[in-house]
This record gives sequence, C-alpha cells and structure tokens, in this order.
Amino acid sequence: MSSTTEREKEAPRPVRRPGDRIFEGLSTSAGVLILLTLLGVGIFLTLEGLPGITASADEIGGKTGGKGFFAYVWPLVFGTVWAAVIALLIAVPVAIGVALYISHYAPPRLSSTLGYVIDLLAAVPSVVYGLWGLLFLSRELAPFYQWLADNLGFIPFFAGNPSGGVSANSILTASLVLAVMVLPIITAICREIFLQTPRLHEEAALALGATRWEMVRLSVFPYARSGIVSASMLGLGRALGETMAVAMVLSASGVVTFNLIGSTNPSTIAANIALQFPEAFGTFTNVLIATGLVLFVITFAANFAARAIVERRKDFSGAN
Repeated sequence: MSSTTEREKEAPRPVRRPGDRIFEGLSTSAGVLILLTLLGVGIFLTLEGLPGITASADEIGGKTGGKGFFAYVWPLVFGTVWAAVIALLIAVPVAIGVALYISHYAPPRLSSTLGYVIDLLAAVPSVVYGLWGLLFLSRELAPFYQWLADNLGFIPFFAGNPSGGVSANSILTASLVLAVMVLPIITAICREIFLQTPRLHEEAALALGATRWEMVRLSVFPYARSGIVSASMLGLGRALGETMAVAMVLSASGVVTFNLIGSTNPSTIAANIALQFPEAFGTFTNVLIATGLVLFVITFAANFAARAIVERRKDFSGAN
C-alpha cells in the first residue's frame, strides 16, 4: 500500500504547454461568455417586461383589446405551443424515416445525395418558406380543407368554415411550413445517431435471423432513442421561435381554438411581436417584451424537459 502511494507521488505530472493553457482559457471564456449572454438576455427581458406585466388594461391601451397582460398573452402561448406541436407531429416521423433510409437502406451514392439535399433545406431563409407557404401551399390546400370540412366536419379539428376561398391561411398551413423548416435539423441529427449504432449489434441481430426491419427495431432504435429526443427538442426550439414564416402564412385572430382549418386562428408570440412591434409605443412596448420573456421561459422549460428525458435514457445514448 505504501509502495503504491510512493509510486503515485513519484509519477511525473504531464507537462502543460503554453498552447494547452491558451486553449483551455479560450474554451472556458467561451463557455462563461455564453452563460453571461444568456443571463443578460434574461435580465433585460425581465426588467423591460415587468412594467407590461404589472400594468392594468387601461394603462396598456387599446392595442390589447382592453385586456390585461395575462389575458392578452394566453392565446399567444396557446398558438405558439399548438403550432409547434403540430409541426413536430408531422416532421418527426418523416425525419426518422428519411434518416433511416439514408443510413441503412439507400445505396451509397443515393444516400449521400439525399443527405446533401436535406442539409440544403436548412440553408433556405425563413422568408422564402413564408413566401412558399403564402403563395403556393395555402392556395393548393384550400380545396383539401374544404373537403375536410364537408366530410369530416363532425371532428372538432375540422369543424366550421375552412379558411377562406382562394387560399388557406390556417394554423395547419403554418404548421406544415414549420414542419418543413425543422425537418433538416431533426433528420441530420437522427441520421448521425443511426450511423453511430455499433456495427456488431446490427450484425449480431442479422446473424440471429432478424430481418432488416427487426434489426433496426431491436438494435438501432433503442440505441438512438435519446438522440431522437434531443433532435426533436432542437426542432421544437426552432418551431417555437420561428417568426417570419408564421407571420406571413398565418391569418391570426388572437383566439384559442383547436380548429386546424378555420378562418379564425391563434397567433404565436414571435409572429405577434414581429407584426406589432414597429407600431408599438409606451407601455405596449413593455407588454411585447414581456411576451418575449414568456417565450424565453417556454423554450427553457422545453429544453429542461428534454434533458430530463435524455438523462433517463442515458444508458442507451450514442455517447455510452
């Protein structure tokens, strides 16, 4: 025991070169800078938004329709979460399927081409998606929405009059645009996670007589589960904060409704800020900043929930 301790004391310490110290200092500074920036944003939103939160309906003015802050922000919170959830329900299955095809089914040349095309979708500006949704998608979906209202109107999601005649600027259209926007993020991460599955696990499953799909279900999906959750949460963060595409596509009325194709739709926090801020003044400016603080908190809550889910499944993560 004593000889072991003496050998540990006599073992030479690794030499730290100047480059190592510089790199460590830069890395630590970058991490601290990110935390300080995040803290600064939170402090700014809190200080500037607090007057809007505590103001009465009379102090805010007519911009909120005679409502107080919480009555004004509630439909915006609902619309933000509702649109993002619909977008994820559409995008996640498609992204997993595309990533699985690229990583395990497509020929090498086709898989590299598809991966490149999917990655290109992330480089398209949001305003281009907004124009596509406004000028093309909403018009093409209008007959389909009318069919849904005529044949499935007994379901609350498709009840009532669909969003208007020539075009369909509804919450479902905005969610479809969001789904296309978050698709490359989720697909790229899922693809890399699927490719990290240990080759021995896949070969062992195939050697035991499993089909290709059974191998994916038993070897790839359990290994990639936490990665899929992380990718979905990154997509959720993009959908929650998207501004221009939603502002251009959605015909918002500031209501709370689960109808997906109606002419009256809830707005989102980010789109509402973009549309209202240029003409805002006085206390209403603080109200809009306070709604930004609410979106800040929602995004944090979503990320914390994702981290909790990932931690529960960390034994199956790609890192382990």
